[in-house]
Amino acid sequence: MNIGIQLAYLVASVLFILGIKYLGKTKDARKGNVLSAVGMLIAIAATLFTLEVFSLIEIGAAILVGAAIGLYYSQKVAMTKIPEMVALFNGFGGLASFSVALSDFFFKNANEATSLDAINLTSILLSVLIGGVTFTGSMVAYLKLDGKVSGQPITFSGQHLLNLILLLAFFAAAVLVFIDPSQEIYLYILVGIALLLGILTVIPIGGADMPVVISLLNSYSGMAACATGFILNNNVLIVAGSLVGASGIILTQIMCKAMNRSLMNVLLGGFGQTVATGGADGPAVVVKEIGVEESAMLFDSASSVIVVPGYGMAVAQAQHVVRELMEQCEKRNIEFRFAIHPVAGRMPGHMNVLLAEANISYDKLIEMDDINEDFANTDLVFVVGANDVVNPAARTNPESPIFGMPILNADKARTVIVSKRSMGKGYAGVENELFGFSNCLMLFGDAKQTITKVVGELKDMA
Repeated sequence: MNIGIQLAYLVASVLFILGIKYLGKTKDARKGNVLSAVGMLIAIAATLFTLEVFSLIEIGAAILVGAAIGLYYSQKVAMTKIPEMVALFNGFGGLASFSVALSDFFFKNANEATSLDAINLTSILLSVLIGGVTFTGSMVAYLKLDGKVSGQPITFSGQHLLNLILLLAFFAAAVLVFIDPSQEIYLYILVGIALLLGILTVIPIGGADMPVVISLLNSYSGMAACATGFILNNNVLIVAGSLVGASGIILTQIMCKAMNRSLMNVLLGGFGQTVATGGADGPAVVVKEIGVEESAMLFDSASSVIVVPGYGMAVAQAQHVVRELMEQCEKRNIEFRFAIHPVAGRMPGHMNVLLAEANISYDKLIEMDDINEDFANTDLVFVVGANDVVNPAARTNPESPIFGMPILNADKARTVIVSKRSMGKGYAGVENELFGFSNCLMLFGDAKQTITKVVGELKDMA
């Protein structure tokens, strides 16, 4: 039986690896998701055969409850709320590892026949630390993304010193746990420190850095799961946790590179602190406004269009009407593509998810490095709810907080139309120099409503 279970774990591990491989390409992502889900189903089924504490009736009831909750939220949650849902998933993953670690510690402490060896105790302490930080950090990220707390960085004097002191206190209490595991008060101290650290490490991070935070917390949840695998002596949990942890770290580095930022700079909340004082007193940007009819005429006369989507498109839920705009343009044999910046939105791949949900073909979603050269030869760029990722200040203004951040070269197109509610700043908190360029026109109003009117005008011209 043990050989069969280990073989099942091996098959599940292979499916996890293949799933991550397919997730690397947009067109294969759905296949990767299915393979990973099948791998998890195999791993869970194999694990059920090793359990002796619970009956299959209890386990089945728990599975049904969990499946019902998952099915309910899969139907209820809008695509625009996926970043918040991902943050919650990361948090629950950390909470699961955190809970398993605590239960294993208390169980083995109560059972005199079972000893806490060094490897087991180290795994428990790591699960408590990483799982606790992941849980509360993810909850703060969720509250920021959902607007329940301010998306701006929350900082105070001595914040980083306090975090360092808490981390050192955690290690000191961990040593005391090793010396005398029977003194459970030390573990309670570790629990409190871990939960508090999760809050303190995320509150100074602003909304512009949420894609990095989400991918980093995802990595944390994987590392916590890996540590839990050592606690339970479960090979497939070790493999799955390692894969999630490693892939999350790689994705985090990609996000940081896309913003020309170091991970330490993000974690220390440097972006928000710089923004608080930077770029507010510069010269006023003089913009040129355009109406719906004129916008439709520009689309009608263009031979090539690139759309730059951003978080504003998600908020307005304008992805479906953008697809209608694409259809009208393609009827006129206009080349129509989407330029995707790695950190557009509030989680990695946010724009890809929204546009795919609107049934826009994957081959029209072009990554920044592959499309930046084409902007100079494009008739019309349509910026929908994006801001910082098209701000030329990143290239030209050394004093700007976003200087050095790779951006989409929208300003190099012949004409740029920016769909925006108002002249409000993006999450970086700086003025967008593009809005004052001679080739830039501002289409003010709710993106969904204004684009719907543009589509209507195009239909009338047909």
